[in-house]
Amino acid sequence: MARRRSPSATGDGRVARVKILTVGGTRFFGRAFVEEAARRGHEVSVFHRGESEPEDLPNVEHLHGDREDGLDVLARRSWDAVLDTCAFVPREVADLAAAIGDRIGHYTLVSSLSVHPDELPVGANEDTPTHPPPFPNTEDVTEETYGPLKVACEIEAAGAFAGRLLVIRPGYIVGPHDPTDRFTYWVRRAAAGGEMLAAGPPDASIQGIDARDLGRFVLDRIEASDTDTYGVVGPADPATTAEVLESARSFAGADTTLIWADQEWVLGLGDQHERWFPIWHPHLPGFHAYDASKAMAAGLEPRPLDETIADTLAWDRDRGLPPLEAGMSPEKERELLDAWPARAS
Repeated sequence: MARRRSPSATGDGRVARVKILTVGGTRFFGRAFVEEAARRGHEVSVFHRGESEPEDLPNVEHLHGDREDGLDVLARRSWDAVLDTCAFVPREVADLAAAIGDRIGHYTLVSSLSVHPDELPVGANEDTPTHPPPFPNTEDVTEETYGPLKVACEIEAAGAFAGRLLVIRPGYIVGPHDPTDRFTYWVRRAAAGGEMLAAGPPDASIQGIDARDLGRFVLDRIEASDTDTYGVVGPADPATTAEVLESARSFAGADTTLIWADQEWVLGLGDQHERWFPIWHPHLPGFHAYDASKAMAAGLEPRPLDETIADTLAWDRDRGLPPLEAGMSPEKERELLDAWPARAS
């Protein structure tokens, strides 16, 4: 069968209607992409397991199946472009390529900045070395294997979709509909009032890309048939931990008092500190100091972080402030607040 055409512009410069398949696409970034693609008038099919199908998602085609053993629903179908939001091991890329690789024009792999080792230099970019082979001989995705397996996925995709591959490496994805609650924890807590234990230093940089901005950027690059690799972070203007918390406090009109704990003390709390203080990495200076100038030059336009914070708080309240998947309980925070002055004295 002939390969499907890649997305392209019409003769008058308008982007032609693109037939797009998303693998995943009902949650967070995938949802934001689908909403934007539908808004622009593209023909969208969403392949997913059917476990989360929001009622307010645009009117798109839903194809239910599991990529582990349900790719047959894609048989005899073709698309101009495929966005793969959820390939975590190279076999998943290979299986998808075997199922529909000769019937698509363009393939986008959502990878991760975790392809780089944690000890990133300040100002790292797409040319900074990634995890080298040999890659883990496992499909158990853990904190240690996640990054190397994403590199292996990129290599698999480069072989399967040579000449029609776009690789997107987001940093932390933030904003409304975030299922991880990592960013949501900080802004909800800062908006809640009272004494708040914050991990210092206050001037530590923080980066995160709003899922909606990521969705727009990825769709722009698909429409352009781009075959490059992009690291994607925001905001455009550098932000600090203190600015994030103060923005959330201000938006809510809260009386929150920030109690800044020393970095070394937080690290001394053990491995649990990564759950209690999510997306906090001042001990890794390059972690929130990635250079996204390549993506910016290609059209990435991150919104002001204040807007993401306000929208995240509004969404969190609309969903009824459920228990969070990240951060610490009020009881644990009180325990650590009581412990911190004693350690500091």
